[in-house]
Amino acid sequence: MPNNRLYPEDDNTGASSNNLDCTYDNWDFASSYFRNVPYNDVFDENENDFRADLPQASMGVKQMELKDYGPLPLVVNIDKATKQNTNFRTALWTGSHLQVTLMSINVGDDIGLEIHPDTDQFIRIEDGQGIVRMGRSKDNLDFQANASDDFAIMIPAGTWHNIINTGNKPLKVYSIYAPPHHPRGTVHVTKPTE
Repeated sequence: MPNNRLYPEDDNTGASSNNLDCTYDNWDFASSYFRNVPYNDVFDENENDFRADLPQASMGVKQMELKDYGPLPLVVNIDKATKQNTNFRTALWTGSHLQVTLMSINVGDDIGLEIHPDTDQFIRIEDGQGIVRMGRSKDNLDFQANASDDFAIMIPAGTWHNIINTGNKPLKVYSIYAPPHHPRGTVHVTKPTE
């Protein structure tokens, strides 16, 4: 199988190495994010939870820096990153064909009625509850569903949609756009006014 320079090759054997401290085709990575970690250190036996925060924890940092890491490779505990986010919208990863954003919607607020003509969207609720409304016309949102923790919402391109926080705490969601919808590095501390 060709390596395609995604992983460094061992000069002696030609086999892929598990050590990810390197440069990939002119992409420089901080060694704290990519390193060979023993299996038992990566998985918490009590929670069976992937510990993508391990490199930061090993440096004494309690929380991940929330910024746009794309288009570089990234492995992240999306649940923890989503719950940590306090901005209305933070782009976490923007590539050529896909984008991941984190959102925190205040109590009683909403994402805002919108449509993406050429972009499919996936939204997952990590914490909180809300009402999802969708339709082919902004004046006729004929689809409605309640959603809460661990619910996923698929929004086809060209569909008007909104999610309203009906709970008593911020609604924490992450959203995947394909293709990307927002400019790389987007951060909206509060809901943008139109």
